[in-house]
Amino acid sequence: MNQPRLYLLDAYALIFRAYFAFAKNPRITSKGLDTSAIYGFVLALLDVLEKQDPTHIAVVFDIGGSASRLEIFPEYKANRDETPDGIKVAVPIIHKFLKAMNISALGVEGFEADDVIGTLAKKAEKSGYDVFMMTPDKDFGQLVTDKIKMLRPKRGGEPAEILGPKEICEKWNISRVEQVVDVLGLMGDSADNIPGIPSVGQKTAAKLLTEYDSLEGILKNSDKIKGKLGEKVREFGDQGIMSKSLAKIIIDVPIDFNEKDLEKKEPDEIALESLLQELEFKSLSRRLLKREIELKKPKDSIKETSKPIQASQKIGQMDLFSAENSPALKPQEKPVPVQKNDYVIIDSLQSAKLLRNKLLQQDSFCFSTQIVKSEVGRNYLSGIAFSYAPNRAYYVPLGNAADEDYTDLLEFLKSPLEENSIIKIGYDLKYQKQVLRDQGVTIGGVFHDTMVMHYLLEPDKRHTIQYLFETYVKDSLGSKYLALISDDNRKRDFSLDSLPVSELLIIKSEEVDFLFQLSLILNKRIKDLNLERLYYDIEAPLINILSKMESSGVTVDIKGLFNYSKELGVDMNGLESDIHSIAGKNFNLGSPKQLGQVLFDELKIGKGKVKKTKTGQYATGEEVLEKLSKDYEVVKKLLDWRQLGKLKSTYVDSLPLLVNEKTGRIHTTFNQAVASTGRLSSTGPNLQNIPIRTTNGKKVRKSFIPRDPNHVLFSADYSQIELRVIASMSGDENMQEAFLDGDDIHIKTASKVFNVPINEVTREQRGNAKTINFGIIYGVSAFGLSQQSNLSRTEAKEVIDSYFISYPGIKKYMENQVSFARENGFVETLIGRRRYLRDINSPNRVVRGHAERNAVNAPIQGTAADIMKLAMVGVYDRMKKEGFRSKMIIQVHDELVIDTLKSELEELKVLVIEEMENAYRLDVPLEVDTGFGTNWLDAH
Repeated sequence: MNQPRLYLLDAYALIFRAYFAFAKNPRITSKGLDTSAIYGFVLALLDVLEKQDPTHIAVVFDIGGSASRLEIFPEYKANRDETPDGIKVAVPIIHKFLKAMNISALGVEGFEADDVIGTLAKKAEKSGYDVFMMTPDKDFGQLVTDKIKMLRPKRGGEPAEILGPKEICEKWNISRVEQVVDVLGLMGDSADNIPGIPSVGQKTAAKLLTEYDSLEGILKNSDKIKGKLGEKVREFGDQGIMSKSLAKIIIDVPIDFNEKDLEKKEPDEIALESLLQELEFKSLSRRLLKREIELKKPKDSIKETSKPIQASQKIGQMDLFSAENSPALKPQEKPVPVQKNDYVIIDSLQSAKLLRNKLLQQDSFCFSTQIVKSEVGRNYLSGIAFSYAPNRAYYVPLGNAADEDYTDLLEFLKSPLEENSIIKIGYDLKYQKQVLRDQGVTIGGVFHDTMVMHYLLEPDKRHTIQYLFETYVKDSLGSKYLALISDDNRKRDFSLDSLPVSELLIIKSEEVDFLFQLSLILNKRIKDLNLERLYYDIEAPLINILSKMESSGVTVDIKGLFNYSKELGVDMNGLESDIHSIAGKNFNLGSPKQLGQVLFDELKIGKGKVKKTKTGQYATGEEVLEKLSKDYEVVKKLLDWRQLGKLKSTYVDSLPLLVNEKTGRIHTTFNQAVASTGRLSSTGPNLQNIPIRTTNGKKVRKSFIPRDPNHVLFSADYSQIELRVIASMSGDENMQEAFLDGDDIHIKTASKVFNVPINEVTREQRGNAKTINFGIIYGVSAFGLSQQSNLSRTEAKEVIDSYFISYPGIKKYMENQVSFARENGFVETLIGRRRYLRDINSPNRVVRGHAERNAVNAPIQGTAADIMKLAMVGVYDRMKKEGFRSKMIIQVHDELVIDTLKSELEELKVLVIEEMENAYRLDVPLEVDTGFGTNWLDAH
C-alpha cells in the first residue's frame, strides 16, 4: 500500500497572494467579474494535484479570526487593510469550486487556519501520514518534522519548494525548528502587528538563540547582553514573551481528523464544467477535466479529415479554393468552433499560384507569419498562414533563405499582401508588417488588427492572443494552438522550430482561422458601439505610421552619453562622500537595512515617527524620504544620489546598448494597445519616462540627435491641451474666456483663487495655480495640494474651494461625469473612446474613489490622446502626399518630433502647425509650440 500523503492548503494566504499577483493586470470576465484571486488559487491547487499526487487533501479557511490571541493582545492584526472587494467576491466562488472538485473546505470558528492546519498535521502524523502544508507563510516552519513539511509556492512558474527540518533551520539560521517561534517572539511580525523586541531582527535573534537556546534563556541571561541590545531585551522582555505566544501555532483545535472525508476524490464534472464556463477558464478546463469536449460543427461544415491535405495531392486544384460548403459567418456572441476540416499545406509553386489568385479575389483575408530565430540571432521567415473564410486555412512553409523555392514562393504571395483594395486581418499587424518588410514585402490595404480592435472595445482587459482565444473560441479544449501558447509553454520559451510541417499546418491554420472569425465579431461590436471613426480614422492608420516610426529610429550621441556617464559617476561619488561625512561612518547607500539603521537609529531622523516594512526593516522608499528631505540635508542628498543613479543606469548607460548595429539608431517600440486612456507608450527605451524637469534629465534629451548634419530635430508640442479639453468639455465660461483671450491660464487662475489683480500675481502664486489646474483633472485633495506646494492643508482647502467658485462649470462637469459613470458603467471621450469603470458603484470607499477619479480624468486624457493621434495621421498623410523626405520619429506626451531635412524645415513647420491645430475643433483654440535644434533638448 502506498504511503498516505495529506496536503493541507492555507486558503487565504494563497488567495491573497494570487489576487495581488494579478493586481497590475487583473483577469476580468466578459461580464465584469474579477477572477484574479480565483484563477491564481486554482493554479496553486492544480500544481498540487498534478505534481504532488496527494492521497488526501483539504483547504483550510479562517473563520472569525483568533479569539485567544485577541484576548492576549487586542491590537493583534489591527494594522491589516480592509479585504479587497475582489477577494470578498472570490471566496464564495472558491468554496463552490472546491465543492465541484469534491475537496473538503475546513475551518473552526474562533481559530485561524494556521491552528487548524497545525492540529490536523499533528494528528495525521500520528496516524502515519506524510503531511505537506502548502502556504507562503513563514510561521509554519515551527510545525515541521521529518513527517510534516512545508510546501511553499514560488513565483514565475517555478515548482513549489519543499521545506523539511534541515531547510527550515538553514533559512532561519537556527539549530532546531522549535526555535522558529522564539525568533518570531524576538523580532515580531509587522504583518500581524506582533511587536517583538525593538531593535532585534532575524540575524540578531538567531545569534542570541545560538548562545542562549530560547527566548526564556535569553531573558534569564539578559544581564550578560551588553549595550543597547541588552537594554532593549531587559526593557521589553515581557513583550517578547507575549509576542512568542501570539506567534505560536495552536495544535489542539477541536477538530477531528476524518481520513475518509479528506480522501482525494473525482470531481463532479457537470458542476465543474458549468462553473469553469461561467468563470471563462478555458485553458484550465483542459487541465481540470482532462478530456476534450466534442466540437460542435456548424451545419454546413465540410466533413473533418483525419490528415492534413496537401495541395499537390489533390485532383482538380481549384476545388481547394471553392466557396462551396464555407458559408459566410454571421457575427454572433462567439465564433463557431474552430474546425480542422479544410486546412491545406501549400507545398508547390503551382498550388501557391492558385492560392495567390484566390486571395486576390477576396475583399479581405487573414494572415500570420512564422519566424525562426537562427543561432547567429538572425530571424528567418519560415512560413505564412492564410484564411479567407471560416474553417478554411492554408499554410505555406517557406523554409529559409537558403532554400531554392523560397524567393519564388514569397514572390507569388507578394501581390495579394501588397494589394491596397484588400482588407488585411491579423493580430499585432504592426509586427507582422515589420517582419514582411524585412523580406521586401509592403503590406497594403486597411488593417483589421484584432489586438487593436479588442483594445478599443475593452481597454482595461488583456489583449494577448491567448486571452482572446480563450475568451472568444467556443469549445476550445482540443485546440493545438491554444496548447502551444499556454502559460506553461511560454514560461519555458517553447519554440515551433522543431515541429514537423504537418503540426505547423494545424497550429498556424487554427490561428488564422480564429483571427478571421474574431475580426467579424469585433468589427460588428465596433459598429454597434459607434466606434468606427475611432478605429478607421485613428487607430487603423496609426498601425502603419507607428511601424514607419519604429523603422526610422532615432540617432543618439554615444560619445556624449559616455562622457555624461563619467560626469554622473563623479557627482554620485561626491554625494556619497557628503552623506558618509554627515553620518560619521561609511555604509552601503544601496542597502535599505543599513540606510534605515543610519538614518533612524543613529541620526534619529523622523523623531521616532517612521514606518517599517513587513520584514521589520525601516521603510526607506522615495515617498518616505521625500517627506523628510525638507528638514534633513542628508536625506535630500540621498534622494539626489538615487536620482542620478537611476538616470545613469536606466538611460545614460543603457541607451548605447540599444543602438542597432545595422542602422546605427535606436528603434523603440510604440505600444498602441497598453494605456487604457488611449495614450501611446513606448519600450526599449521608454521615452515617456525620460525626466525633463531636472537639469540632469534634460541632458539625456540632449543625447537624441538628427541622423546627419543635413537634418535637425523639429519638435511640435500642444500647449496645455488637457486644460483646453476640460474647458471645452465642461463648458465653463471663465476658463474658456481665458483661452479665447489668449491669457496665461495659470496667472488668471491665481488671480481668481488668491483674489489679487492679474498684474500682482506672484511667481509662487502662479506655481500653486498651475498645480491645482492640472491637479483638478486627477482629483487632487487639500492634503495632496499641500504636499505639492508650500500651502498648509487649510490654505489648500480654501484654494480648492475658491477654484470651484471661480470655475463652477468644472465642478458641475466632475459631478456629471461621476453620475454618468454610475448609471452607464463607463465614460467616453469627445470622439467616443470608452473607459469602463466596473468599480464605480463599489461599496469600498477607496476602490470607488479611484473609479470616480477615473470618471473625471479618463475622458480628458483620452480626448487629448485622440487629438494627438488624429494630428499624427494628418501630419503623416500630408508629408507623404506632398513628398517630404523628413521622418516622424518620436511621439511622447503631447509632443511630436520629426527628423527634418534643413531644406524642408520652414514648409514642414507650417504643415505641422496647420494639422495639429486643426486636428479637432474644440470650443477653445488648440495651440502648438514649435522649435528645432541639433538635439531634442534644444528643439523642445
